[in-house]
Amino acid sequence: MADVRPRVSIIVVTWNALPLLKQCFPSVVATDYENLEIILADNASDDGSTEWIRRHFPDIRVLRYTENTMFCRGNNEAIPHATGKYVLLLNNDVAVPPGWLDPLVDELETCEDIAAVQPKVLQYEDRSMFEYAGASGGFMDRLGYPFARGRIFFRLEKDCGQYDEPCDIFWGTGAALLLRRSALDKVGLLDERFEMHMEEIDLCWRLQRAGYRIRVQPASEVYHIGGGSLRRGNPRKVYLTFRNNLLMLYKNLPEPEWKRVFAARCALDAAAAARALASGRPTEYTAIMRAYTDAHRMKDSWNCGTIRPETLSETVLPSYRNSIVIDYFVRGRRRFDVLPKKAFV
Repeated sequence: MADVRPRVSIIVVTWNALPLLKQCFPSVVATDYENLEIILADNASDDGSTEWIRRHFPDIRVLRYTENTMFCRGNNEAIPHATGKYVLLLNNDVAVPPGWLDPLVDELETCEDIAAVQPKVLQYEDRSMFEYAGASGGFMDRLGYPFARGRIFFRLEKDCGQYDEPCDIFWGTGAALLLRRSALDKVGLLDERFEMHMEEIDLCWRLQRAGYRIRVQPASEVYHIGGGSLRRGNPRKVYLTFRNNLLMLYKNLPEPEWKRVFAARCALDAAAAARALASGRPTEYTAIMRAYTDAHRMKDSWNCGTIRPETLSETVLPSYRNSIVIDYFVRGRRRFDVLPKKAFV
């Protein structure tokens, strides 16, 4: 008798996104994997999303919430309903090919200390290009700015196979992230105070602080539409990105490192705010300023003691010890493969 593959639970959180579900969800249902459950977590949609799912895919389990719980809480409330050894968080605007899941599961099966693995993420419309949310694996510089193999800031590379080697990464994208359930039981779930943006980086950081590794397996690829919740430049997105990044650093860095990083960040983010104002984007300027004000007000309740502190015994610093801001804007290093390898820890 052939061995049964480990059970995987895919969770898709959605809110009033029926067109995206029609576009992407059928490919998820068509996943070629023998031991799979799919859970749709609906954030009180009023556009007929759950009715469409129940009509076209009656075997799919639907959790219908009474309010919009956002991304973090929406996933957290669904995870206890999942029966899989592995839980996969998948955005509602991601389409997948039939065989995408096996390479991810195989990666987790190779070693117990791997807690999470992401696929290669390509653009839905142009599948020769990396997509912003994760590309081929995420990293973070010493000042807390995230970037990825195939994406630095908003510059996206063409996928020519240059990042097809599986490797350890600092963070995996929440757009498509396969997680070891036992590791989640140890460190806790997504921090719901983030609402959305940076929550998966925080989770990956906490997993590493508990002794786990994060991986990318580009043998699996998915196709992300992107911007389904908040588009680039949206003041709410700018606000959450800056606020959550600061709070994430405060949670996970030792105090001396946090003080050093914060001083540098103030200068760089002030420059970003001034640039937004000078470029005729006053709402972006206001969002950055408000993010700093609120992060300062909230930070005392955001230390690492809020989520399973006894599991976070290790100090883990960001994996890229240079400044990606200086590398990109001053030194002209616009591709991941030209960054100095010696700067990666």
